[in-house]
Amino acid sequence: MAITALSASETTPDDAAAETCTPALACLLIDRDEAERLAAALKAIADPTRLQILRLIERAPSGEACVCDLADCLGFRQPTVSHHLKIMTEAGILDRERRGTWSWYSLNHEGLRRVREILEPVTV
Repeated sequence: MAITALSASETTPDDAAAETCTPALACLLIDRDEAERLAAALKAIADPTRLQILRLIERAPSGEACVCDLADCLGFRQPTVSHHLKIMTEAGILDRERRGTWSWYSLNHEGLRRVREILEPVTV
């Protein structure tokens, strides 16, 4: 196998790509802490059961739902539903309010807004 040198007029595919790259894009990152918070929020809703829970709460007449009602509607046991609710609450997708022995959940609109913003294209 012969090794040949490239003349100054010849370019490799890497050279061609380097000419078309926009180095400034590498600097347009979101803050790492914010990226981790957004990733946690996306992971929290990237589950079929959690998406169902989110939709149930969103469509609840009062804008909130009790764990017991969600469990009945979904056909799951209360500990399973509570586990999913905890993940979404910790990710900032839901708000939780204790009333006696039950917890009521509502949408955290600020958390959902942040998720929507990362999914919407930026226009410059």
